[in-house]
Amino acid sequence: MGEKSPPQSALSDDERAWLVAVESADSLAELANIVGTVSQHQAYIAAKQRWQTLRERTEVAETEAELPGTRVDLGGRTVVVHGVTHADTTAEQRLLRDHVQAFLDAGEAVYCEQGIRPMYFTDMEAVCEIDDYRWAMYHCTERDIDSHVPGAIERSFLEDERLGADIRAVASTFRERAFTLIDAGKHMYGDAFTAAIGDLASAFLTSHEELATGEDFTSFQLSKQAARNPAMLADLQRYYRTVFLPQPLEREWLRRHDPELELFTHARNERIAAYILSNGPDTDLIHVITGAAHQPGVAYYLRAYRENEWSYEPFEIVP
Repeated sequence: MGEKSPPQSALSDDERAWLVAVESADSLAELANIVGTVSQHQAYIAAKQRWQTLRERTEVAETEAELPGTRVDLGGRTVVVHGVTHADTTAEQRLLRDHVQAFLDAGEAVYCEQGIRPMYFTDMEAVCEIDDYRWAMYHCTERDIDSHVPGAIERSFLEDERLGADIRAVASTFRERAFTLIDAGKHMYGDAFTAAIGDLASAFLTSHEELATGEDFTSFQLSKQAARNPAMLADLQRYYRTVFLPQPLEREWLRRHDPELELFTHARNERIAAYILSNGPDTDLIHVITGAAHQPGVAYYLRAYRENEWSYEPFEIVP
């Protein structure tokens, strides 16, 4: 499922060909052949570094709007994915509420990642909440994965008034798990492994009030700045558009290290896209408010759907 590249005038022919090859790879085995290494782990690390370098050279702002986002035209309807920090700051709340109210007044649909609605939009009934965390929890149980999530959190997912607090508790649990992986893997795999897992933890799981590690990651720094000053959201979104490899590669690599962590991070991108396509209106504009780290992954699946390279059907109903 190839993701479309940004404008590539700054790249050589060989660099453009390399990007296209990586975008077309559906497995780490294919990636190892492209990179020319025996180790699939080393192929992932090497490809991730080169990918980010090349994407940074070609990256341009996707929108000049005050609330930036990635626009995906699907023929008859358009989805705009707005990545935010969801750090529960007054500045971000004000920005989002003003824009979301304008979207609703214009007759446009608004969906948000699970946990964001009780944080910012409790009194806006028209804002729809996606079930991505509930979906991940369900599959964790169904696959009999050795879970690091306390059972009390799973039970309280049924209580809407506690959902925001529960999701923050889940994120905290997985943040601790991610940093445990860092400690276990840095001596064997080196600094590149530490940076990859560290960015993942900061991207998806870090609460901005507390960071349970001495590691200082770019994504955490950018998120903290954007939480205080939403004008920095474009920079945060631009960072995530360059740092993640296409979804099949990111998901396979993380699944090998920790399948539960993969369910609660990258896999939720696919669920968010599926939920929007299944439950959203068939025409007009749909806005999706999600964590900035999810923005490129959600857009990836929306583009793949448009190109008939991925399908959400039949849509899975989670009990």
